[in-house]
Amino acid sequence: MSADEAAWLDAAVSRLIPQDDMGPGARELGVTLFIDRQLAGAYGRAERWYMAGPWSKGSDSQGYQSRMTPAQMYRAAIKAIDVYCRGKFGGKPFVELSTEQQDTVLGELEEGKAKLQNVDAKAFFKQFLLNTQEGYFADPMYGGNKDMAAWKMIGFPGARYDYRDFVGQHGKRYPLPPVAIYGRPDWSSKA
Repeated sequence: MSADEAAWLDAAVSRLIPQDDMGPGARELGVTLFIDRQLAGAYGRAERWYMAGPWSKGSDSQGYQSRMTPAQMYRAAIKAIDVYCRGKFGGKPFVELSTEQQDTVLGELEEGKAKLQNVDAKAFFKQFLLNTQEGYFADPMYGGNKDMAAWKMIGFPGARYDYRDFVGQHGKRYPLPPVAIYGRPDWSSKA
């Protein structure tokens, strides 16, 4: 991912899940890194997907329907969105827009109102929102959810080996800190 693409992702994920009084936002939790790692791997190359057509437009319920791999779609979409923004906002790319303007653009993508060259705006937004949510709540070993902050915020125990004693205790906050797949930083002197 280029520096410009990373800056675009930082700005956009910050609008989807902004930092607020409840907790950190997507940028603060490393969602850009999560998405970058996913796009650089098997997911980004669509290695386990059927990618041989036919290429007719699918319905909203059919999931990902594109001849582009996710990595190709992100590259094309980020470029096309910047072209769209430059045309609509006096030559400014997405990252230079005000937060209100960024929200407007993201809303237009979500509704399919933004016409992008070579990319279905609505399909891209759907995939981008999903990837942002995944990165926000993923195990930290994948790059997002830094310090398990999203898990702490919602009281999720993480990859703890056993929490059966707490399953039936509805309405009570889980008292133990979450555990990632790699453990907890305080379990190792290498933390």
